[in-house]
Amino acid sequence: MCIMHVDMDAFFVSVELRSRPELLGVPVIVGFPGERSVVLSASYEARAFGVKSAMPMAVAYRLCPQAVVIEPRHSLYYEVSGQLMKIFESVTELVEPLSVDEAFLDVSGALRRLGPPRGIGELIRGRVATELGITASVGIAETKFVAKIASTRCKPDGLLMITPDETVPYLHSLPVGALWGVGAKTAEVLARMGIRTVADVAATPLPTLKRILGAAGEHVHRLSWGIDPRVVTPVRAEKSIGAEETFVVDTADDALLHRELLRLSHRTAGRLRAAGLVARTIALKLRYADFSTISRSRTVQTPVDSAQLIYSVAVQLLGSVGERSQTVRLVGVRAEQLEESATTSLQLSFDRRDENWRAAEQALDQVTRKFGSKSVLPARLMEPGRGTDGASRHG
Repeated sequence: MCIMHVDMDAFFVSVELRSRPELLGVPVIVGFPGERSVVLSASYEARAFGVKSAMPMAVAYRLCPQAVVIEPRHSLYYEVSGQLMKIFESVTELVEPLSVDEAFLDVSGALRRLGPPRGIGELIRGRVATELGITASVGIAETKFVAKIASTRCKPDGLLMITPDETVPYLHSLPVGALWGVGAKTAEVLARMGIRTVADVAATPLPTLKRILGAAGEHVHRLSWGIDPRVVTPVRAEKSIGAEETFVVDTADDALLHRELLRLSHRTAGRLRAAGLVARTIALKLRYADFSTISRSRTVQTPVDSAQLIYSVAVQLLGSVGERSQTVRLVGVRAEQLEESATTSLQLSFDRRDENWRAAEQALDQVTRKFGSKSVLPARLMEPGRGTDGASRHG
């Protein structure tokens, strides 16, 4: 078996730099400004200052105040992701996406057609660079686990192949934290027992590991010897697409909630259209000040990819919640029960305005791809106070 793990390098940043070449070599962060927002992607120049994905933006600003912050364009990232997956699928049918910018590929069946594994890996990297204008790192091994380690160790813009004969010696040279399932706390527990490397794990009797780690002991022991029987399982479609916003100050303002629902609906609809999908179910998520969370959903008669129709359902769902006993910390919109738009009728209703909305939003997609997410906005999102509404965008 020959498995590859292909992972883009700082994907969101790399996509943005295609149209902003003047920022090459500069610390760049993709994320929304705001104390409670998070870093979605950071260039390697920003990472040198300690900036990491999922880090609070407030911390990132302190670590790297000179960084250029770019607000994300999720519909564009999903469009590029679709192109990326098509490149993978031209190599092998056995593609298992893990996220928008990484996937496992089983290329065993492509060796006769395309040549040895290293050549296939370089072919993929070359096509990604030439066709998409971004870079990829490729790990090649006999198992998923080792392929993932290889791609991580050769970043950025590299390729590392670990043959079956090299697998155990290579693994045994790594710290224990390289094993899946061994986080910081587990590593501390093992260190107290004198277990600090993968080689130490491999040399520890299985009963001892089970006593220390419980049921996870056997899993960790098997990985320490490179044993990972999982196969690449193709995944053809996302289960849902959506976006969330966390407010800097918890709010009870219905007008603000409606405005953010509209913004989220546009973001969700754009991502649906970029992926060539429509949704049969729309869901609303509310998180209150005490962190309790509720959700409501509704299945629509005809599948949708229009922000205006998604927004209409989201507002109805918000109304169905009734009187809220607490202020709202987070609001989210999610499109579920997805299917390909090419196989679905897009006659949304007998109301011609639905078709007009969709046509207008498709035009907005084209403007956004060319000029950025702030170039054209619905008028309701540009009313006084925008930019000080205290929302921190995610998704």
